[in-house]
Amino acid sequence: MTALFYYLYQKFNPNYMKKIFLIFTLFFSILCNYNKACTTAVISGNYTADGRSIIWKHRDSDEHKNSMRYFTDGIYPYIGLVNSTDIKGENVWAGTNSAGFAIMNSASYNVNIGDTTPLKDQEGIFMKLALQTCASLEDFEQLLETYPKPRGIAANFGVMDAKGGIAFYEVDNWKWTKFDANNPQIAPNGYIIRTNYSETGVNAEKRGAIRRQTAEKIFSEAAKKNKLNYRTVIQKFSRCFYHPVFGIDYRKKYETSRPETEFVASDDFITRHSSVSALVIQSVKPEEFPDMTTIWALIGYPATTVAMPLWLHGNENIPKILQYDARVKNSPLNEYALEWKKACYPINNPEGYHYLKMNQLVNPEKTGYIQRIEPLEKEIFMLTDEKLAVWRKTPPHASEIEKYYDHLNKKVYNFYRY
Repeated sequence: MTALFYYLYQKFNPNYMKKIFLIFTLFFSILCNYNKACTTAVISGNYTADGRSIIWKHRDSDEHKNSMRYFTDGIYPYIGLVNSTDIKGENVWAGTNSAGFAIMNSASYNVNIGDTTPLKDQEGIFMKLALQTCASLEDFEQLLETYPKPRGIAANFGVMDAKGGIAFYEVDNWKWTKFDANNPQIAPNGYIIRTNYSETGVNAEKRGAIRRQTAEKIFSEAAKKNKLNYRTVIQKFSRCFYHPVFGIDYRKKYETSRPETEFVASDDFITRHSSVSALVIQSVKPEEFPDMTTIWALIGYPATTVAMPLWLHGNENIPKILQYDARVKNSPLNEYALEWKKACYPINNPEGYHYLKMNQLVNPEKTGYIQRIEPLEKEIFMLTDEKLAVWRKTPPHASEIEKYYDHLNKKVYNFYRY
């Protein structure tokens, strides 16, 4: 297509064709960038049962291969979610550092409207810098103030620190606005949700509005039941197949009955074909050790992968199943999850990604992938909570965490192999 425009550019009026080419490029860029669509939330510790704040990123991207990586290239060591193709680790898409500072983002498509700044897509670079240098929300705000402008950024950043601070920051090329989840006037229920538009942006451009409608519903229901915790976020929110326009929860429907078709259109679900991973990060309390902030990593399609815990206190020895493996050019867990995902989207034509084979994930026989994964996760949750009950009071040696990683590594490897 680009070659065609280049031919027309040479053959016809250059000024006219230049305008057409710019319009085409902009349109194509919008189509491509919309794959960078995420569902995200921050939850204040004032509203969780255990008093620990949570940030959640359900990542949608055209980069389907993800890994977890440990870095020591800044003031603070940090663990981040990276694209497996990013061998140098130049961009980080969510993570936390040894000071207990954590960050994630969702792309925002209704800011920078009309801004002709050529610099764009700097969010991953910026989050890496924040993890390298920030220990608190105040540090992050200072970084926003001093970062060169125009920033090349259009995003909602969810940020959390070890002192109890938690907020969203809507950021564009020139300005930023804070939405404090600890402020009951801003977050009356203790949580803030963002998809792919900003409250400070152009009101007419609300990308991800249907996903946000779903998220608002499931968060509200969980809050009423006092179920805003990391387990709910992992197993209910990151594997949500509710459609608010139809008023149907397809997960519940396919768990309990046999609908006429195996397939559902999944584009407006929170969990859809473009979902490539999810991170749930749970803070420490102010009196606890910051490097015991817990990352729950769902590497790969969230409905076919297993959540695994990580801590900075364990240093670089994160589970091998989450790390980049040169033999497969990806993390092994992501490879397993992608293999299972193929069975969930088996229609092999250019439009097949719209249609999810729902009974591959859940069914009345309880043989679906989700129904197999979640009992294993519950076992991991229980084991991890038992260890954290001790480790949060008396941090373990790094070797003890490494031993636990090895145990989980084998357990998850065996789960997919057998």
